[in-house]
Amino acid sequence: MPVSIIIPTWNEAANIAATVARLRAQGDCEIIVADGGSTDDTLAHARHADRVIVAQAGRAFQMNAGAALATHGNLLFLHADCQIEAGGLAAMDRTLAKPGVLAGCFAMRVQAEGCGFRSIDACATARVRFTGVVYGDQGLFLRKHDFFAMGGFPKLRFMEDVFFSSRLASLGRVVVLGKKIFVSPRRWQHVGL
Repeated sequence: MPVSIIIPTWNEAANIAATVARLRAQGDCEIIVADGGSTDDTLAHARHADRVIVAQAGRAFQMNAGAALATHGNLLFLHADCQIEAGGLAAMDRTLAKPGVLAGCFAMRVQAEGCGFRSIDACATARVRFTGVVYGDQGLFLRKHDFFAMGGFPKLRFMEDVFFSSRLASLGRVVVLGKKIFVSPRRWQHVGL
């Protein structure tokens, strides 16, 4: 089943064009960029997405607005500075075809060297496997009807991913794929490990 990919953006001119191009290379997908009022050239650089919208600022609001426009049965919420390993969308599709799986994410790999970053990778995977809690930079995916049955992301300005995936985990199985999601190290480089 084709996937609708929702990418919330805010001043992501440096990343969004490459993210859209890499997703296109993986096959049939609908790409929806939901911008929160960027002041750079994000909207111009996102022009190869299927839809580019401006929504209320805040990832939860942006992702809900993008999901409301999705035309495919599976949803993937992806940060603009994250890249999915080749074959990742097909693996996601196969996983969501399994009746015992409610949602999932990809195995995180921060794009920087060092044991501190490998610890972040390992802890992220372990967190999902043991608690079902997925952070936004892991590429949360699920069926569209399940997303809307849960009411979408809670209208929070912070940690909407944690609250939403905690609810998911209480309702069914959340898995981590073997396929990787490559995550920008910029946050940790800015604030520290």
